[in-house]
Amino acid sequence: MTSITANTKGPRSRRRRRGGDLRVAVLFLAPATIGFLVFYLWPTLRTFYLSFTDYSLLAPPEWVGVDNYRRLAQDAQFWNALKVTVEYVVINIGVQTVVSLGMAVLMHRLTRSTLIRGVLLLPYLVANVVVAMVWYTMLDAQLGIVNQALEWLGVDAVAFFGETSTAIPTIALVNVWRHMGYTALLIFAGLQAIPPTMYEAAAIDGASEPKIFRRITLPLLRPVLVLVLVLTIIGSFQIFDTVAVTTRGGPINATRVIYYYIYEQAFQQFNFGYAAAVCVALFAILATVALMQLRLLRAGDSDLD
Repeated sequence: MTSITANTKGPRSRRRRRGGDLRVAVLFLAPATIGFLVFYLWPTLRTFYLSFTDYSLLAPPEWVGVDNYRRLAQDAQFWNALKVTVEYVVINIGVQTVVSLGMAVLMHRLTRSTLIRGVLLLPYLVANVVVAMVWYTMLDAQLGIVNQALEWLGVDAVAFFGETSTAIPTIALVNVWRHMGYTALLIFAGLQAIPPTMYEAAAIDGASEPKIFRRITLPLLRPVLVLVLVLTIIGSFQIFDTVAVTTRGGPINATRVIYYYIYEQAFQQFNFGYAAAVCVALFAILATVALMQLRLLRAGDSDLD
């Protein structure tokens, strides 16, 4: 009789415990879920709807179908903004990935000091607007310390932010300086997952450091590198604040990136419907780029298996 009672109470107590765990989980997830619904999902759905309307805040949205997308296809300023953004992304990601990978490998192979990691992360902890203003002052053509040093070396002053040929590369390199430490730490975390025995075996076989890097480090680091590339490329397409506080799209549209173009359409010209269409187009571009990266770089494969 006692054993029957115990067996009867067992499933009930387990169900009661699972129900209590579920309530606790829902309680902890509720703030993040509400934040996602209010600040991400609803604005996204609203943007998709507004992209099919003519909306200027002064009147209710008027349904215009795909007119905004027809205008988008023929808008030379949009295509110029997309070209400028791609140029920025190529410079930023190319330099940042190489530099960050080199820093991460050096930390992994030479030192794992927590102090060095903290120093590398310091630029990332500074607000992007502050970083942009500091570099804008340092690179000023007349009073900037960088140009003063160039003149002391006998080199003519360079208007880094004021010339069409140097503005986007300058903005890209400024953001490389800010983000490279954070990116290096992400790659460094991936390097720590590589078994040390593989490096020891390669060293015993007489492999050089470049060969170890090509044959062991890069193949085993591929999943982490894909993740880093996806995150950094998406983040680079969202460049706005550095442009907004330095060049404001100039000179001659040379730095009018797509986010700044959306800002101009929405908050300066009040073409919210058209700005929403540009946002949807950018969303489609980023989704396509991310899927292509995951497919071509075989993000799900790992040589550690």
